[in-house]
Amino acid sequence: MKVVIDTSSLLSLVRYYLPFDKQKILFEIVKAKIANGEITVIDKIIEECKYTSKGLVLETLSFLNDKSFNKTHKLPLNTEFILPSAPAKFYRMVDNNFVVTVQRARLNETQYDSLKNDFMNSADMKMILTSLNLKKDNPTEDIFLVTEETEASNDNKVFKKIPAICSQLDITTINIQQLIDKFEGMKIEIK
Repeated sequence: MKVVIDTSSLLSLVRYYLPFDKQKILFEIVKAKIANGEITVIDKIIEECKYTSKGLVLETLSFLNDKSFNKTHKLPLNTEFILPSAPAKFYRMVDNNFVVTVQRARLNETQYDSLKNDFMNSADMKMILTSLNLKKDNPTEDIFLVTEETEASNDNKVFKKIPAICSQLDITTINIQQLIDKFEGMKIEIK
């Protein structure tokens, strides 16, 4: 199993799960899975974590800021030059399948191109592209994108939410609770 995790999932982990992890069992499992590449944290997510909730994720998961840890485990994953395997087909999907048609109709071509460029360089798209590349490189392994988003679009954005896009690309999305449930050998007990 390999997973790509988003900022909101990391934030949920540190807010709602780790405070009850008095013996640091979950913390150590997450750290080990990030170290061995089972959980992928991309550069754009680390950047978002710096500015989300006053850096709570990076403060709690301090190893993500540890230069020695990052160098040893080649973290975070650099997504600056990540591309889809079939770029022309993928960009057509962005224009036709990933866009919210009603929102797109309100924009002129220049506005749309600007928003599309921002979207293509966003953490969301970099996670999706990372997941696609993991699927291509590991065809027999389960690949998951961990996000707290739902498919429902209610924010008037031009592009669909991560789960809606992933369902069209055959990428399985799960939330942080479902990820923790998949950790083998871990039993959570609340005393």
